[in-house]
Amino acid sequence: MSAPVSRFEAPTEVEAAVALLAEEEGARVLSGGTDLLVQMRLGAGAPPLFVDVKRIPRLTAVRLDSNGLRIGAAVPAAEIYENDEIRSLWPGLAEATDLIGSTQIQGRATWSGNLCNASPAADAVPALIACGATAVVAGPKGERRVAVEDFTTGPGKTVLERGELVIEFEVPAPAVHASDAYLRLIPRTEMDIAVVGAGVALTLDAAGTVESARVVLGAVAPTAIRVPDAEAALVGSPLGDESLSAAAAASTAAANPIDDKRGTVAYRKKIAGVLTTRAAKVAYERAQAR
Repeated sequence: MSAPVSRFEAPTEVEAAVALLAEEEGARVLSGGTDLLVQMRLGAGAPPLFVDVKRIPRLTAVRLDSNGLRIGAAVPAAEIYENDEIRSLWPGLAEATDLIGSTQIQGRATWSGNLCNASPAADAVPALIACGATAVVAGPKGERRVAVEDFTTGPGKTVLERGELVIEFEVPAPAVHASDAYLRLIPRTEMDIAVVGAGVALTLDAAGTVESARVVLGAVAPTAIRVPDAEAALVGSPLGDESLSAAAAASTAAANPIDDKRGTVAYRKKIAGVLTTRAAKVAYERAQAR
């Protein structure tokens, strides 16, 4: 008996995409497809319906203004990284985006795919959280906004309900003396999954004291996690050795990784602290230069 044939639909409006996803149980969004197609080849099977969202204008738009960035969920990573304004305003987020797969993959991969795949080791997610990004979700009940830090609930699990899809991201404009950084450790020089990832965003006052901080770790827990104790250690200081050591210790303590072939628990916890320190230094230097 032959396998059932999947349907393919390419709506041009958000409402039409929502209706398709809601009516067909198991329907999947096709944006970049860099995770979905791999999962199919590994035996997950084809969904009954592919909903290609790349023809919806809102999902391919990039808008920058004084409030920040609004970027469609189907905008590929390559287009994001090649945008000079995005690299200038959010260098860490741009760097994380440039770490998603190879050059060929980046021509297809998207922030929404990186987020909705819900891998604990996703590179864009800690960087998006560090920048205070929000995902705009459309569904049968209308639109809602979900902070990226609240979007993933576990490996492979998100807050999305039947009929819902991410349609765009909102990233608030950074303050005058603010910037971010993202660093990761991988076993190879490229094309690998993070053993640990760390995103840090800092806002400074005119004297160079840290006014606010966001510290986010990836690949050390079921989801990307913020580290409030590390953030508190950095705030109120000019980023000296004492505050950096305290932030590193907080990240090491907060990390709750697993043992696998890419790293032990002890190693990952140690690296979480090291990357927090390094990313904080880079973010601080960038913030000073703005």
